[in-house]
Amino acid sequence: MISMLPTPSAGARIFDLVPQMIGALGAESGALGLAPAESAIIVLLDGLGARNLQAHSGHARFLAASMGKRDTAQTVFPSTTAAALSSLLTGVQPGVHGIVGYRARVPERDIVANQLTGWEDVGLDPLTWQRSVPLFEREALAGRRTFVVSDQKYAGSGFTAATMRGAEFSGAPTLDERLAQATTLATAHPGSLTYVYSSQLDAVGHKFGIASARWIENLEAVDAALTRFAAALPARVGAIVTADHGMIDVSAQKHVLLRAGDERLEGVRHVGGEPRMLHLYAEPGAEEALLATWQRREGHRSWVLSRDEAIVADLFGDVAPEVAPRIGDVLVAARAHIAYYDDRLQDKRAQLMVGQHGSLTDEERTVPLVRLGAFARR
Repeated sequence: MISMLPTPSAGARIFDLVPQMIGALGAESGALGLAPAESAIIVLLDGLGARNLQAHSGHARFLAASMGKRDTAQTVFPSTTAAALSSLLTGVQPGVHGIVGYRARVPERDIVANQLTGWEDVGLDPLTWQRSVPLFEREALAGRRTFVVSDQKYAGSGFTAATMRGAEFSGAPTLDERLAQATTLATAHPGSLTYVYSSQLDAVGHKFGIASARWIENLEAVDAALTRFAAALPARVGAIVTADHGMIDVSAQKHVLLRAGDERLEGVRHVGGEPRMLHLYAEPGAEEALLATWQRREGHRSWVLSRDEAIVADLFGDVAPEVAPRIGDVLVAARAHIAYYDDRLQDKRAQLMVGQHGSLTDEERTVPLVRLGAFARR
């Protein structure tokens, strides 16, 4: 029996943000009530959950002061970068665009692929594996100038092609420089849409944890950069600062290591997903037994459900028939502060991570929604 799933909070969804910003460029007021703007900028701070920000508000005074109690959004499930950024940049949920997690099955090849950085490794076609038209491509075809300002290393990646094609890419090494470039582009090109991406909080959080001095130091630097950005932002340009997911620290003592001979691996053909949200792909005929084993062993500290149960619960949104086989036969979403690892793997580097995400908890799914410039609350 499934433990009761958390009820999604009311309010904005991450996949609605960019369409509503585009609407504001045409003076359309959607559910967010964004004021009309001449140009728009969306700043994505990878890994900065709303609860993480609130817990460290003294180290992010500008962001905390700019964010009211209602200024949050819900990210998608799984609460992981590949799925969330795909939804942000296509305007649809994972069940439609098909990026259903960090590592997911490619059904026609019976392999599990990394959907964030592994496109080239396994030859995934970014024009077809991600199934929805990116918003940048749609807007560019309609005549709107669209821009991405990020780390130069992402310029030619499969994930960039899958989710950001149609935009003009501009590389810059620091967040300050990216924000300055975005301001210049938005000012010079009325009607344009610009996306700024920063991974520094996510990277530091994974390595050291969100309670670490290193993460807090980086949060202070990000807050300072956004303070300068807001001060330089022309009043006619609207900006939203948000994130793809939040984080939870998981100590090594809370790792659940799946080793050879473990009954939880009986009938498992592939392990996908990530440590706080496993996609378990069963051997043919082993689906029911695998589900029963995991519910009995892990139901007290994780949500354990079948693919069909997840689809009925609308966790992935509407699920296209082509996408359903990419979802695990059994899904294990951690409820407690734990992380699951396949300890049979020789490469143990993933077990060094402290900050984690992917599951359904409020800390992982609630992200900030900070409005600046023309979009600021009046």
